[in-house]
Formats: sequence, C-alpha cells, structure tokens
Amino acid sequence: MRRKIRGIFCGLAMLPVVACGAPPPPQAEDVTRLAAEIRALDPAVDPEEAARAARIAYTQAHDLALAYEITDPPIIHNTKVNMGLKPRGLCWHWAHDMEKRLKRERFETLDLHRAVANAENAFRLEHSTAIISAKGASFDEGIVLDPWRRGGRLTAVPVKADSAYKWQPRNEVVARALEREHGQIVTLTDDQRLLMGGIEFVAQ
Repeated sequence: MRRKIRGIFCGLAMLPVVACGAPPPPQAEDVTRLAAEIRALDPAVDPEEAARAARIAYTQAHDLALAYEITDPPIIHNTKVNMGLKPRGLCWHWAHDMEKRLKRERFETLDLHRAVANAENAFRLEHSTAIISAKGASFDEGIVLDPWRRGGRLTAVPVKADSAYKWQPRNEVVARALEREHGQIVTLTDDQRLLMGGIEFVAQ
C-alpha cells in the first residue's frame, strides 16, 4: 500500500517584495550563468547537459508562472491558492513540477534532489525546493532551483551559499514527521522510499 504525503512547505521569511504581474521571460545571460555553474559542479558533468538543464530550469519557471497565473507576490498568491482562487503555486508545487520536468531529460551526469527548510523551526513555515547536482553527489553539493521565493523568477544558488534557507533532504524531514505523528519507526531505504509498517509513503 502506498500513501501520498502532501507538503505545506512555503517559507515566509526573507522574501523580497516583487512587483505585480507575470515575471518576464528567461534572460540569455541568466541561462548562460547557470549553465556554467552547473558545469562547474564536477569535471564529469557533460557541458551539453549543463546547458540543457539551465535552459529548462529557467523556461520551466516561466512556464509555471504562466500556468499558475502568477500576478502577485508569493505570500499573496499562496493565500489565493488556499482559497481556491488560483490553481497552483504553493512552494511544493513549484518544487514538484520543476523536479518532474527536469527528470524527463534522464540526465546521465546530473542528479535531481528535493530539500526542505525550516521543518523544525516554530517561527517559520516550511519551504520546499528542487536541487540539481553532479551525478552521485549529495544534495548539499548542488544548486537550489527555486522559482517560488521571487514569484516565478528563478533563484539559482548553491545550497551552501543560500543565506535565506538552511536545507535538509526532503525525505529525511518527512520520515521524522511521520515518526512523530504515528509513533512508529519509519525506514528510509537506499532508493529513498519511505516505509512504515508495510506501508510506503510517497512524498510529493
């Protein structure tokens, strides 16, 4: 049996004020910069894959902003989603859809991860993001791909240099939350499956 866990990861602190309206299309210089940063993660990273990942990350952020009908700063948009006035756009929606799109490329020299910040901080709400790294590298050696915090404008920053959030692996956070909620041990397998009492939980 499998059960889906829906995240509520949408941090509040350190958010810039952004103007209303949909974000502009991706800029070539931003894509070029991100491609270089991805390529620099490891000598084994394929330059073509790095360029493709960067292009898709920026294009996906813009496409999602249009699909989510982004016209407001993140917190206002969150409120509208929760009220049923907008279709999607909570931070975990962005992270899920970004990761899903990039995974379609089946990169051979890059890996995708999900991470969560503020999971155990009583003063800040949780926030979720997708991360790209070199193949086989840990999530914290990668680059955050977060369109949520600037309302559809992609924030791409190395995990360890992200001063706004302290990231942790998403499934480790979910496992701890399930253990607190159910009082049972949750096993996180080598292939990142969450198992508790014979039930597999699938985090989104």
